[in-house]
Amino acid sequence: MSKKLLIESDQQMIELGKKLALNFQAGDLVVLDGVVGAGKTTLTKGIAVGLGITEVITSPTFVISRVHSSASTKPDLVHVDAYRLGAITELDSLDLESSLDDSITVVEWGAGLIEGLTAESWLIKIARDVIADSEIREVEILAPLNRSLVL
Repeated sequence: MSKKLLIESDQQMIELGKKLALNFQAGDLVVLDGVVGAGKTTLTKGIAVGLGITEVITSPTFVISRVHSSASTKPDLVHVDAYRLGAITELDSLDLESSLDDSITVVEWGAGLIEGLTAESWLIKIARDVIADSEIREVEILAPLNRSLVL
């Protein structure tokens, strides 16, 4: 299932993340694809809120991976930034497999690198016209084949 949306502000991106979180379950891998400044971390902030996470969400660019514990009965969030990873062997060193079944794993910059961790994953493509410095984003959500998407 695929759905395209236009998002006009950071607040709308956060609201989208909150709605998306209702679709996710433990074991889900969510790959975020988009240019620098597209809104990947902002979307992740909304997903965290939807999961009942009260910690501040920041880009894990320099630490590569952060685990955020849910304050509710919902799964924890593993937030990964694969931008600086050059090869699948570097990804292996993160040991994402150990938390994958119990958490929701969101990977920024993971397209083409991370999908092999699970049989199916969510793919969220965020497009932004950075040349025109537009705040409008086109978000395409591709759900795994066996899952529905409710927004």
